[in-house]
This record gives sequence, structure tokens and C-alpha cells, in this order.
Amino acid sequence: MTVVDLPAAPYRDPALTVEERVADLLGRMTLPEKVGQMMQFDAREDLEHIVHERHAGSILHTSPAKVLRAAELTAQTRLRIPLLVAEDCIHGHSFWEGATIFPTQLGMASTWDPKLVELVAKATAAEAAATGIHWTFSPVLCIARDLRWGRVNETFGEDPFLIGELASAMVRGYQGDGLADPDAILATAKHFAGYSETQGGRDASEADISRRKLRSWFLPPFERVAREGCRTFMLGYQTTDGVPITVNDWLLSDVLRGEWGYTGTLITDWDNVGRMVWEQKVQPDHTHAAAAAVRAGNDMIMTTPGFFSGALDAVDRGMLTEADIDQAVGRILSLKFRFGLFENPRLPDRERIASVIARGSHNDLNLQVTRRSLVLLRNDGTLPLAPSARRIAVVGPLADDAQTQLGDWAGSSGQVDWMPQGHPRAQITTVLDGLRERSGATVEYAQGAEILRLTDDPAGTFPDGQPRPAIIVPSDPDETRIAEAVALAERSDVVVAVVGDRIELVGEGRSTATLDLIGGQRALLDALAATGRPLVVVLMASKPLVLPESVREASVVWVANPGMQGGRAIAELLLGEIEPAGRLPISFARHAGQQPTYYNQIRGQHGDRYADLTQEPAFAFGDGLSYTTVEYDEPEILTPAVSAGDTIRARITLRNTGARPAHEIVQVYVRDTVTSVSWADKELKTCRHVDLAADTSTTIEIDLPASECTIVDAAGTRIVEPGEFELLIGPSSRTETLRSVSFEIR
Repeated sequence: MTVVDLPAAPYRDPALTVEERVADLLGRMTLPEKVGQMMQFDAREDLEHIVHERHAGSILHTSPAKVLRAAELTAQTRLRIPLLVAEDCIHGHSFWEGATIFPTQLGMASTWDPKLVELVAKATAAEAAATGIHWTFSPVLCIARDLRWGRVNETFGEDPFLIGELASAMVRGYQGDGLADPDAILATAKHFAGYSETQGGRDASEADISRRKLRSWFLPPFERVAREGCRTFMLGYQTTDGVPITVNDWLLSDVLRGEWGYTGTLITDWDNVGRMVWEQKVQPDHTHAAAAAVRAGNDMIMTTPGFFSGALDAVDRGMLTEADIDQAVGRILSLKFRFGLFENPRLPDRERIASVIARGSHNDLNLQVTRRSLVLLRNDGTLPLAPSARRIAVVGPLADDAQTQLGDWAGSSGQVDWMPQGHPRAQITTVLDGLRERSGATVEYAQGAEILRLTDDPAGTFPDGQPRPAIIVPSDPDETRIAEAVALAERSDVVVAVVGDRIELVGEGRSTATLDLIGGQRALLDALAATGRPLVVVLMASKPLVLPESVREASVVWVANPGMQGGRAIAELLLGEIEPAGRLPISFARHAGQQPTYYNQIRGQHGDRYADLTQEPAFAFGDGLSYTTVEYDEPEILTPAVSAGDTIRARITLRNTGARPAHEIVQVYVRDTVTSVSWADKELKTCRHVDLAADTSTTIEIDLPASECTIVDAAGTRIVEPGEFELLIGPSSRTETLRSVSFEIR
């Protein structure tokens, strides 16, 4: 390939405006070069073909060596347009060996703390930027509704307000002090929009959701990060009302780019354009699919190789104009110029890698976040473990499973091929490790049960050649293993059983029909409960799961997938070295048949239970215990009547009546007493973190803009309706825990 030196070309002059540079470069590009700029390729394929023959604009899933190789190939091209290098840095720099892996997004959500989440994203960005990564496909703003869905772990839970708070914090952390910040990376808000509203919990199924419903709950978190400057949006896989999101003009043009004025970059999810042909069957071929995707306003097309010839053919046949292509390419080039990649392609830096990856401050932050993410759901008095417990039995298939503890999007979770063994074992502290390191007791271990085995899907690969996830075959209870665990329990003072799900049950295409513990885990818990020994269940699970009736009175701690420091933090909690502080960002069902169980459901059904089961969740949104008791006095409203432009102010006193300190998360919900259209009975509007020493009290004031007390009316407009409201203040979304005070909006 002939390389042309263009040092004097205007687009290479940083003194010119971005608009001038984009216009000059577009004028020099051939149509194939423009189409190539719209394409993001999987770097595990032939890099020379991707860069030289297809003129790639971006690559993802780049092993460390391939980042440098791709840059070398780009330097040989005619115009030397730098690549945007992307990776799924979801809860840490997922696929860089030895990077800091934090709790999953659902685990982070249990902290209810935007400041901590922002610090996590900032640390992740610093580690990713040092290794030549420019762009992460995070955070997820989907609202988790059906717990059977395989991607619940990637969300911030079920509440739009909490999602908006935490997602905005994560975007701020990733994008730092702006595109000139050397430690900043581009954030992605995904999956726009309604992707999580699945049928039967099945991943990427038709989202049966109205525009008013989208505006009511699913769009507000996205609108917030769009207006706050999130640089990119990723589109969901699904169709809504039969229309793939990839070509949904109302969402992309009318709402996102129109009403919200969004000028950032849109990227499809994996092969969205191809899926319109081979999966959704709404386009006859890649030519029609490419034309539809470009006309709808998509900029970057992720991993649809057929888009290249399809887009060229569409222009040749008059289905697209080159000006249509120019609009998308212009946005991509503008992003690259603003990011400074033409002057500094931000390649891997050995010195920065050595000083930044898993640096001490990141490990300290990881431990801090993990501690705050642990949720004590039930305590029968066993916790914290008494000093007299001199023999601790640690039982269960996840007690010493280091890689499963990290969760999805982490090393060996299946998305890349260069880390088959996952992250270094020495960096990960399991529950067994943690108790052995921090407890003075004798700690013995028995696996007790296996969870699953795998078998190939007889359907083979997907039509686009991607492998289908393996089929899960639950393991049968192993009587020998159970007997070993029971014998260990009977000679111990307390049993810590660590159960949950494995990575094979989590992620894209891995939704589950059940919420029960699978394999031999239920039989194991039944047998342990029957011993009568004090029992603590540590539920290490990507999402809320249902525990068997045999442990309905046992102490339970939910730890999501707690990352590298999980075992240490869990041990500290069990031993009483730290206080429980996490609160549920999502409700736990009693049975899969209760789905959905989210707290802010629409008023107006017949009855309040099933004929054979309550509708009440096992554990509700906001639940979480302390090792002490915090009592709430009756609140006082300071502004009994306000206008929509005023601030609602209330006051409440909290009393720690126990002998240990507490970190309390005061939750504030609003109930609109009468609405013009059906609406949720209550919605979270704000929260306050309060530290209370033992046997002390404090009075806090709550400030809430009345403009937050909105509904979406029948016309689809978000408004504040005048009338009577209730402010509900307490430690959980459960009605019986909330203190109520009324106010009026005039």
C-alpha cells in the first residue's frame, strides 16, 4: 500500500476548528473510506484486512498486543485516520490481566452512593486509558424488571431515580475533566431504550412497551445523561412495537436528537444491522438493512461485516446518498478530533501501565466499595459471629471459586479469548480466604455440592456464525459431598454456606426459567439446616434468587458478585469488623411465578395477592439491616403548601438505639394521592446517607424540588399535577417501614 505524506493537509492542523478539519477530511475521503469509518470490527479477526481493506473506524476486543499492531497498520494508510479503540470495561478494566475488578454494577448499586460509583469509574478509566483503550460500553441504564433476565447483574436495579443518580456518576467518572484529560475515556449509555422490558425474561425479546411507558420510567435516566454530556449511546437489540430500535425514528430522531438535542455518537449493539436480516427478518438483505440504519441516524455499526458492501450497494442503487453517509462519518470524525486522537492516538504506555494498573489506591477503593455493597437481609442473632465460635465450617460451591466471584465481563467470563484462566488468583480473596486470614478460629472447608455441567447446543452456531451459549444441565445432589459437609457442620460452632449462580447462568442469551438455586445447592442447604447448627447463608448471586424454605429463618447476606476484594469484605462483615451498610437496589421474589416484583408498580389491580401465594417480595427494594436498630420519629413538614417551582422541606429525627454504629440510608418516596392517569403508588425521589454513633440521635432536613413530583399524562407529557401528596420517609420501600407526612402542590 502506498502511503501519502500529508503534513500540510488542513485536517492535520490542530489550530483549525473541528468543523473545518472535518470538512477538509471528508472532502479527501473516498466512499469506501467513509463507509469503513462507520464500522467497528472485532479485533480478534484479521487486523490487516480490517484496517487496510475495510478502512475501519473502530475496533473492540483488542488484546494488548493487537492495540499496538492496529496502530502500526493505521499509520500505513493513506489518510492515517486514528482508530477508536473500545472495550467492555464494565466494572473495572475487564479483560486486562490483573486490572482492578470491582463489584458488578448491581453490587455497586447496593451502596446507593454516587460518589463511590464515580470514583470506581474514574479508577477504571485511568487503568483503561493507560493501556490504549479510548471507549467503554458502560454504564447500563436498563431498568431490571423480570429477574429471570440474564443481564440483571449489569443494571443498577429497578428504580429510575437511583439508576439516573448512579449512571450519571459513572459517566462523570469515565469522562473525567473532559476529552483533553489523559485519564478520561468515552462513556456509553446503554441499551437505548426499553431493552430490559423482556417477555418472560428472555434476552432481547420484543419489548412490549408503549411510548408513554417509555417516557414515564425508561427514558428519564437516559435523558439525564444525554443532557449531562455522555458522549455515546448504544442501541438495544430488541424491537418495540415491531420496530427494531436500530431504525426507530421516533426514539432516535424525534426524542434523542430532537427533543433532547443530543449531538453525540450512536453505536449499534453487536450486529444489530445484520440481525434485521437474519434474526428479526425485517430487511431482505444487508443493502436494505444498511440503508435503513444510516437513514435512522446510526453512526458506528458494531460487528456487521456485511454493512461495508451493503452501504456501498445502497449508494450505488440510490437508496442512500453520499451525503447521508457524510452525516454519520462527520460525527465520528468530530469525536476523534475533539478527543485529540490525530495528535495523540493514546497508545498503550508501559510506564503508566506499571504505575496505574491495580495501584494501591484502586485496591483500597475496591475494598471500600465492596464493604458498602454487602446487604444483610436477615439476622437470627448469629451475626456478627461470636468470639466463642472457635470452629467455623465454610461450605458451598462458591466459597472458594475466585473467578465466579468476579462475575460477568471479567477475564474468563467468555467474551474474549486471551484470558482463559481469568485474573490472577493471587489478587482475589475468596470467602474461604477471607475467613482464614481474618478469623482466629479454625476454618475448615467442604464443597458440599456442584452446580452445573455444560453440553453443546444442538442448534450449533447462530446464523451470523457466533457460537450459541452452552446448555446448562443442573448437577444432581451428591450424597457423598453432602455427608462430608454435614459432618463438618456438626463438629463446628457455626456454618457459613456460600451458594448462588455461576457465570454460565449469567449474561447475554443466558436468561433462566427459574430463580431457584440449581444443582445440589438446595439439598445441601436442607441438610445443613437439619443439623441445627447456627447457619449463615452468603448468597453470591448475579441477581435475586429464591432460597429454600429450610433456611427461611437463617441469617442471609447478599453479596452480588463482589469482585476481587469480596472475600475479605465478607469476612469482615461476618466477624463484626465492619457494619452492614448496603441496601437492595432490587426486590427479591419468593417464587419465579411472582414476576415482576418491582416496588413501583401501577395502582389498580383486583386484590393484593395470588390465590396460592402473596404478592409481597421476599425482600423489598431498599431493604437492608444493620447490627443495631435505628428508629425514625414522625416527620415534620416545613412547607405544607408549595408551588411547582418551590422546594418541599421536611424534617425527621433518627435514633440509634443499639450499641453499635450505623450507616443509615434514609429513603424519601413521594405518593401522588390522586392522578389523572394510572401511576405508581410511590416513587423514590431522593435519599440521604447518615452515620449514627451508638445510642445517639440526629435530626436531618429533607429538601426536594416540587418539580420532581411528576407524572406523565395521557398525552405523554411530563407534568406536575396540583393536589395532595405524601412524603414517605424510612429505611425501605416497604409501606410498613415508612413514615408519612402530607403536603399540597398548588
